[in-house]
Amino acid sequence: MADLNIRIGELELRNPVMPASGCFAIEYSEALDLNRLGALVVKSVSPVSRAGNPTPRVAEAHAGMLNSIGIPSKGLDYYRREVLPAYTGFDTPVVVSISADTVDEFAEAVAEMSLPEVAVIEANISCPNLEADGMAFAMTPETTYKVVSAIRRKTRHPFWAKLTPNASHIAAVAKAAEEAGADALVMGNTVLGMAIDVRTRKPRLGNVMGGLSGPAIKPIALRMVHQCYRSVRIPVIGCGGICSADDAVEFMLAGASAVQVGTASFIDPGVMQKIIDGLEAYCREMGVAHVRDLTGQVKLDRQLSDRWLRFAQQSG
Repeated sequence: MADLNIRIGELELRNPVMPASGCFAIEYSEALDLNRLGALVVKSVSPVSRAGNPTPRVAEAHAGMLNSIGIPSKGLDYYRREVLPAYTGFDTPVVVSISADTVDEFAEAVAEMSLPEVAVIEANISCPNLEADGMAFAMTPETTYKVVSAIRRKTRHPFWAKLTPNASHIAAVAKAAEEAGADALVMGNTVLGMAIDVRTRKPRLGNVMGGLSGPAIKPIALRMVHQCYRSVRIPVIGCGGICSADDAVEFMLAGASAVQVGTASFIDPGVMQKIIDGLEAYCREMGVAHVRDLTGQVKLDRQLSDRWLRFAQQSG
């Protein structure tokens, strides 16, 4: 049997498969054994209560879905009291995802949630920064460095920086997050998109635009994971359109140490368990003793690959 154990910084996981924030709730325990997952990533919480975006918040798209949820939240106190205890009873590390509107809010929220029962903080810096006219924190290296360094000064807890695929120069953003003190990167989040009802001529989302997720964004996410892997020394966690064990293997070959599964769980709540089983079967079939040995092992013409990476960095 292949060894599926991996390490993200100082954190050891039984396998590299975990849910993506926002696509997972404790009710999934009715459909799969949460003790089999590598980690439990809980939906993002913000320092203050949020109502979320106007409805409709979800729209179907070709090979994916659009969402404009708006990260509704009841605040940190409610989260600590009512949400977190439901997850800490499992034998699986808990990752708390945090979003905030300003650099100071981010740093304070991360410090407040750096609790013994929390294995890792995932800082969702792909969310809007109200101090920069709503532009996501991770859109530029400068704003990325500012928020990540502020978080690092406030906590010694392990934390991952969740980046956005909407950034023009993802390699530079990844380097900035690493230099500022992130322990790992999550690459990435949804791609900004839009849909219109041709009968009513109105947007299908109440907030007009939203995030595209699912298989449609997989090639974009895969490319960005590879760019990040080639640019930093810290682990990269791949996310975006993963629906099968083969998808997970692709992301690992591109450079991911672990993967997060999002939209696929809406279609099949048990998909993560199937991906774990599929990874073990793949490793057995291919003679891979340790799943971690897959990371970054895509076979490349190095000169051609370097040229394409330079082109991607220059063109965004």
